[in-house]
Parts: sequence; C-alpha cells; structure tokens
Amino acid sequence: MEIRDICRQNVITVQRDDDLSRAARLMREHHVGFLVAVDSVAREGMRRVVGVLTDRDLVVAVMALDLDPHDLCVEDVMTPDPVTVREHDTLSFALGEMRHLGVRRLPVLDDCGALAGLVSLDDIVTQLARELNDVAGSIRTGGLVEREVRS
Repeated sequence: MEIRDICRQNVITVQRDDDLSRAARLMREHHVGFLVAVDSVAREGMRRVVGVLTDRDLVVAVMALDLDPHDLCVEDVMTPDPVTVREHDTLSFALGEMRHLGVRRLPVLDDCGALAGLVSLDDIVTQLARELNDVAGSIRTGGLVEREVRS
C-alpha cells in the first residue's frame, strides 16, 4: 500500500514568516497540533515544505521561556527541512522513518516535490486495524465454510 492511499490531503499550513500567535490560532481553529510551513513557488498552487511546527514547539520554545509569540515568527521555532515521504512510498517505509526519527507525523510530497498530504501514526494504525479486521474475517469465514463442507 502506498502512502497516498492513506494520507490526509487537507493539510493546515503556515508561511515561515507568519507570527507564532497566528500559528497557534490556526492550531486552535482546526483542532490540530501540527502545522506544515511552506513557501509558495512560481507554479501556482505548488507548496514547498520548509519546516514543521508542533504545539509542543510552542510550549517548550516559547511559553516555557516566557517569550512573546507576537515577537517571533514560525521560522524562529519550526523544525527546518523536515524528513518527508513521497506519495508512492510504502506504509512500511513511512512507519520505519517515523520509528527511526521518533516522530508521529510526516509531510507527504508529490512527484514534483510539492506538499501533497500528511501521514500520521493515527492514519497508519487505522489502516492496520482495517487490514487485521480483514484477516480476522477471513479466519471466521474459513471456519464457517469448513463446517458447511464437512457437515
């Protein structure tokens, strides 16, 4: 299975020069704890990933240090040049990257390198649960068929 089959395509983004209070408002409005920082490039609609910003980043790098979020921009706190996966990468590959890096979310890029989506551990666990349900259903059905044939 490819990542494009399970990733979320509606990704909340910010620009690197947005102030942190705007980023925090976006997180609140959209009920997310993760934003992808993008730069728009010449081609209309193409968004190039330049960083990621988490609610934890805001707490640890701003609030815990008693800094004013109005005085800082996304670029001051974001993780620059984050690891990404491609739409055609496998679920197994993405999971391996997450495990290796200790992260729960990865931006997904299209063939041109533009932001295409976001994959999270939640998305992966949901997909794996569906597949395990199919396995369990196959086992149940096999037992029913066996009983009918042997009765």
